Amino acid sequence: MELSLYQSLHQQLGDLTWPLLICAFLTLMILLERFAILLPSLFRRQSWLGELRSGTLDESCDSLLERLKDNRGLISCGARHLLRQAAQPKTLREELLSLWLAKEKRKLHAGLKLLQYIGAISPLLGLLGTVLGLLEMFNDIGANQSDSITPALLASGLGLAMYTTAAGLLIAVPALLGAQLFGLWAERSVASCAHVLNQLNLWLEGVPLQGEDNDYAAFNLTKLSQINGKRRHPEPLS
Repeated sequence: MELSLYQSLHQQLGDLTWPLLICAFLTLMILLERFAILLPSLFRRQSWLGELRSGTLDESCDSLLERLKDNRGLISCGARHLLRQAAQPKTLREELLSLWLAKEKRKLHAGLKLLQYIGAISPLLGLLGTVLGLLEMFNDIGANQSDSITPALLASGLGLAMYTTAAGLLIAVPALLGAQLFGLWAERSVASCAHVLNQLNLWLEGVPLQGEDNDYAAFNLTKLSQINGKRRHPEPLS
């Protein structure tokens, strides 16, 4: 059955069967891999984020780390990375987070550049198939001994031209659309993670996000000293 399917495709697409099949396979694999990463993040609900934003998160670093240890989301991974460096100065934590976010951004954009290349190459392969189909059609006309030109004489070349053009466009549209949408999702995920980590970094300094107006308010000195003493790790950076 697989052989008959390939033969049918080869009759329709000619010599461009394998290039178009490879482009289609790569596009499908990249899109499925991106979907596998995206879908779990849509259903994760993290209660500690609401507590952080409302200013009601009052835990030690160790207890919050224990709470986040089983979470695999981008924000939770960044929070664990930040909390492990709670004993370091604020500027150093920000530099470490910047490096970590840059690495995660590269991971989220993995494969999207290849999708863009496929989206640009596939229509060109279809155009090449159109030219080859027209050449085949004119060769059939030139080899015809009779003066009449029948539709059957033109069918093979025109069929190759139309099928390859359609196949190239059918591959290009999902590839380009997927590259754009997943690129937007990656940018939004990184921006959202950076915003939460900035809030968490301020929380470590005793400046939580409080109230419905999203205003940052500092604790009084007594509460600040208590919280900082409770939150910070005594261990140096390993």
